[in-house]
Amino acid sequence: MRASIRLSTATPSPGRSIQSLAREAGGSIERLADAASFLQVRSHAAAIVVNLIVAAIVASLPFLAGTSSRPATLAAGALMADAAKVAPVDGAPDVARAQGEARGGTITAGRDPVTVRAEDVRPITQYKLSPTDTLGTLANFFHVSPEAIAFANGITDPMHLQAGRQIMIPPLEGALYTVAAGDTVASVAARFKVERDAIEAYNRLIHEPEHFAPGQLIFVPGATLPGLVYQTSDQDQELERSTVIARAPTPALATPRGGTLAWPVGGVITQSFWSGHTGVDLAAPYGSALVSSIDGVVSATGWVAIGGLRVCIRAGALEECYYHTSAVYVSAGQYVSAGQVVAAIGMTGVTTGPHVHWETTLNGTFVNPLAVVP
Repeated sequence: MRASIRLSTATPSPGRSIQSLAREAGGSIERLADAASFLQVRSHAAAIVVNLIVAAIVASLPFLAGTSSRPATLAAGALMADAAKVAPVDGAPDVARAQGEARGGTITAGRDPVTVRAEDVRPITQYKLSPTDTLGTLANFFHVSPEAIAFANGITDPMHLQAGRQIMIPPLEGALYTVAAGDTVASVAARFKVERDAIEAYNRLIHEPEHFAPGQLIFVPGATLPGLVYQTSDQDQELERSTVIARAPTPALATPRGGTLAWPVGGVITQSFWSGHTGVDLAAPYGSALVSSIDGVVSATGWVAIGGLRVCIRAGALEECYYHTSAVYVSAGQYVSAGQVVAAIGMTGVTTGPHVHWETTLNGTFVNPLAVVP
């Protein structure tokens, strides 16, 4: 409602009294006061409404921020991220800043914390021996040497394993060793002919020196291990001869023709001697008896990389080695005769089938076994 005082009403006219003019003016003033009061009430109401709206927006900000941190879809999340980068308009509520980009990523629920094992550390396997297990079969299955398994479990007789016994399988090729009183990392490294850094790194001794204490079991990677001594009785050898699988006739028992070395096993040549192959491969049934081609002394037995279980026999400057065997029946230092059974055909080491890698050296130089004159 608008009220105005017209000039004509404010100017006295003839015939109108002062009292009537005063009454009219007073009425106009009252109407003006009523109008002003009404406008003031509306202004207060508007201010209250605005304040309520602002309060509602502020109260909803935490909910909006929580919702934006859990986008339902990838597209929605991208839109929210883009919206958070837009600078707020001057004078408008600074809502965009409440949804700024998180630094370092978002931690989401549903992820279970796990402990990650370092790739170079493997667990020690617990294994229960069966009646048919041998160190050779175990070594072939777990990809460690028979010497490593024997040393880890104090096995001194590799030919007679105790069925039902629980043994430890080393995680890699090396020695499982229990620290004794007075041991130092340097002394253990010297004993097994390895660098002390290898022991410290594998067993985390730099940051966790308490792992090297008397009674603690540690692993020495790449340790030099004592060779196995295969002590067999005449009864054991006779039993082995009677149980070999499909034994083929062996030319080694006959007089060699042309004066060359006799074959250690009757079989088929699958690979000959050449510059890239240091011996002759003879394939034969698994378990076939393997005999010595010469009279001599056993110079080495045990497991080697790639070649698996092997036996070597020396006679002066001549040395014969037979690799990939499944069992060795002689021990280092033992004298053997040509034609004597010293091992059995196997598949230890790196091989695709049962055979023997027959290797001959003369004065330390590889030569073709089929061309050597004893």
